[in-house]
Amino acid sequence: MEVAPPPGDPETPQPPRPPAPKAEGGACPRCGSPYEPLQEYCLECGLRLPLAEGTIVTLSSAWRRRVPWYPGDWIWPVLLLLLVAALGALIAYLATADQDTKRTVIATTETGAATTTATTPTTPTLTTPTTATTATTPPTTLTQAPPPPPPPPSSSALVSWPSGTSGYTTVLQSIPITQGKAVAVAFAKRASAAGLTQVGYLDSSQFSSLHPGFYVVFSGIYDSSQEAESNTSTAASSGFPSAYPRQVVP
Repeated sequence: MEVAPPPGDPETPQPPRPPAPKAEGGACPRCGSPYEPLQEYCLECGLRLPLAEGTIVTLSSAWRRRVPWYPGDWIWPVLLLLLVAALGALIAYLATADQDTKRTVIATTETGAATTTATTPTTPTLTTPTTATTATTPPTTLTQAPPPPPPPPSSSALVSWPSGTSGYTTVLQSIPITQGKAVAVAFAKRASAAGLTQVGYLDSSQFSSLHPGFYVVFSGIYDSSQEAESNTSTAASSGFPSAYPRQVVP
């Protein structure tokens, strides 16, 4: 087996590049051994074979590997034309189907006949303008009534003694806590309904100036004992004779 000379020796003439082999294979230019299509190297001498290039050559080689019979290179342009024709037919079909969906649907009667509406032109009627004499009435100005004033606070609403405040008041009744808060509330509402002002109740256990253990029903919250004494006279004349003035200290 011959050994190829080194490619870099300038004295050794290089063999000319062999022509591209045919798609069906051929013989090695160096040793003459046959080779298969698309084979890169000779199996005998190791020479790299010049492969044929091109799309048709590649397709024909793939055809021969699967089907022994090959009609010729003319088959590929024919197949390309058939593919283009099929694509054109598909596009035409899709365009026709799109136009069918856009057709106007005509309403029909119960018997299936198409219903058409005829538009009859109307002739405008000429009218002679008449001058009407009307009395001019000045516009009426509507005066909106002012909103009603808010209702006065209910006289039966009970008040609470201000937290942390010392003052004077009129004690109307001291009710033991054991009798319950409901009794004190009912008594305070009765005093408020009688016309007394600032009526409420407090827990005497929370104030140092009062005896603990009572709900004290009172009327008025004053800064001086004179005001409390004056209110005590009013309470006595309103049906609470046992009322008395008292200082309240937290």
